[in-house]
Amino acid sequence: EVLTLLVLVYPLLQGLALQLHSAVTGSYIPGTHSIAFVNCLNEQIARDIARAIMDKKLAAYVNILPKSSALYFWKGELEESTEILLLVKTRTSKIGELSNYVRSIHPFEIPEIISLPIDQGNPLYLKWIDENVPRD
Repeated sequence: EVLTLLVLVYPLLQGLALQLHSAVTGSYIPGTHSIAFVNCLNEQIARDIARAIMDKKLAAYVNILPKSSALYFWKGELEESTEILLLVKTRTSKIGELSNYVRSIHPFEIPEIISLPIDQGNPLYLKWIDENVPRD
């Protein structure tokens, strides 16, 4: 029973220890923030989704990148299109909520929503993300 409890509590204790270490030393915990990639059919949809993400405070910053060509398989057929890409900067803890929300408003049947953790960065910028994206 004690071993089971320790296994269940370990991730929480590890997270608290990392946060305490970060607060005391001022060091960054890799993976605290993430960049999510969201593809959109056109610029208007991209702007609408970006605005909705920002209104929900699910990100501190969203880049809307210009058109790019895309090749992909859809229902067994090779497709080619142009897309607009959103780069969404947020807390890693918000990625699940961000993904669920974007899926609920995105016109694609299966929108691309993927994320990568931020390993390092400008400490002042990362702090700014913290200040603009509320904790869970």
